[in-house]
Amino acid sequence: MQTYLKNGYIVSMDQQDTVFDGGGVLVEDDRITAVGKVDPRLVKPDAEVIDLQGKYVLPGFVNTHVHTSQQISRGVGDDVDFICWLHDRMWPFESSMTEEDSYVSTLMTSLELIRSGVTSFAEPGGQFVSGMARGTAESGLRGKLAKSVMDCGEGLPEIWQRTMEQELEQQVADLEKFHNTADGRVQVWFGLRTIFNNTDELCVRTKELADKYGVGIHMHVAEAKEEKEYTYARWGEGTVKHLERLGVLDKNLLAVHTVWLTDEELELFKKREVKISHNPASAMRVLGFARIPKMLAMGLRPSIGTDGASSSNHMDMVDEMWLTSLIHKGWRLDPTVVPSQDILRMATKWGARALLDEDLYGSLECGKKADLIVIDPHGPSMMPVNDKIAALVTAMHSANIQSTMCDGKWLMRDRKILTLDEEAILKEACDRAKAIYKRAGIELPDRFPVVKV
Repeated sequence: MQTYLKNGYIVSMDQQDTVFDGGGVLVEDDRITAVGKVDPRLVKPDAEVIDLQGKYVLPGFVNTHVHTSQQISRGVGDDVDFICWLHDRMWPFESSMTEEDSYVSTLMTSLELIRSGVTSFAEPGGQFVSGMARGTAESGLRGKLAKSVMDCGEGLPEIWQRTMEQELEQQVADLEKFHNTADGRVQVWFGLRTIFNNTDELCVRTKELADKYGVGIHMHVAEAKEEKEYTYARWGEGTVKHLERLGVLDKNLLAVHTVWLTDEELELFKKREVKISHNPASAMRVLGFARIPKMLAMGLRPSIGTDGASSSNHMDMVDEMWLTSLIHKGWRLDPTVVPSQDILRMATKWGARALLDEDLYGSLECGKKADLIVIDPHGPSMMPVNDKIAALVTAMHSANIQSTMCDGKWLMRDRKILTLDEEAILKEACDRAKAIYKRAGIELPDRFPVVKV
């Protein structure tokens, strides 16, 4: 089956970041077979031909950090301090979830990701990889799924108190059952929650297993000020230097947040080709400002993630790109840092690189997977479109994303989700969230006096 998108503004994100004004993209089955000036002889008589009439085509966005298991906890962390969020809200909620809750929460996440142009994501860890795998497979998205792995730490719910061997055995079992399923879209990585909750031996064994299976490791690294204080008090050094001493720092480590880094640690990231996920919304809430301008100046290639709905409430990559364009200019008082073209790279090809898939997707090139989005700039939020690249970051809303394709299949067409029953999922997710809040004993206070009539 062929699909020919013609007469578009094709932002390829190839090595030269080539833009084809009035160009096309030819898709056959799950692959891109032509980009730019497409030879009409390559288009088969039965191909579906779509006249874009000047609309954008971009690679699908890559969300390198999203907690799918937290989607139905939205609101649990609003306007509370970190300890309350963790011990009184998030851990009770997440530890009260079932596998079916995780599945429905993943479906809910998928709806928001598809609508905001995401075709690939990395999940840092719920408790049920089985539920996440089922939801991801049904959504049509690509997912790198990991378990939330903890073998130590204070205040863990009893159900999460597991030994290192138990955690490793579960991950290996998940990997052997679900890795490379759903035509390769569903993959399983190893997870390390945080340095607070992971013993040195677990970190070392995890690295050995990730290398053995040829997959990545997803970990929150140098996330909060409290983490820096903890590591310096315990080892006299930060998380990054400690991971280096353990032999964990490597090109298959996806380090998330990376807010509290020294110059020396940034150099270690560059030396070891560590992958970076920047999550601006959740960082702004309590963590701080990652040194993205410094990273870019050093030649590091950070990616973008949304984090979970208990931290940022928005799983919308378009919002995250916009925030990325603002916050670093503000705290640096320099409007020239982190330009729009770098942010597009972060959301596409650098995201694919972070997920160890830069040869598979992240740009529109012949032979790569047909993961793409169609953007319609028509409307008051984007028009007039004078700077066509900057507008994608500074003016676009997710409502401008008209269609989303992954692996050559439309997940959303003309703003209608095709792979999932959106209304049924919304209803079930709300019902399940309400039940979990009740089981966990969490009561959110009314912000204003409520009169029931």
